[in-house]
Amino acid sequence: MKRPLGDLFGLKNFGVNLTRLSPGAMSALHHRHTRQDEFIYVIEGEPTLFTDSGATLLKPGMVAGFAANGTAHHLGNRTDRDCVILEIGDRSEGDEVNYPEDDLELTMGEDGKRRFAHKDGTPY
Repeated sequence: MKRPLGDLFGLKNFGVNLTRLSPGAMSALHHRHTRQDEFIYVIEGEPTLFTDSGATLLKPGMVAGFAANGTAHHLGNRTDRDCVILEIGDRSEGDEVNYPEDDLELTMGEDGKRRFAHKDGTPY
């Protein structure tokens, strides 16, 4: 469950989400952005951070950051308690997302709108 806190204030340059991961939930598919930097801060619970380097258990007060075109990543909750994470990311124009473990890409169309497609470019 994501609460888009930045949108409440009309923030245009960066987004802020308060995310609650129930037991067994994932924050997103394993992904990396082409232009967007991301930062997370663990508020509650013990989520597992999955990157190209493996899995790392995080605890409250720990942080992680992901530079554009850096390591692919996602969070998962392998515990029996909720995890609460603050997510912050810029809103870089032209950002695209690739999902190395899935046949999926989020690309920018000629009309400036983002679209999901298969890796061969065919639309979903």
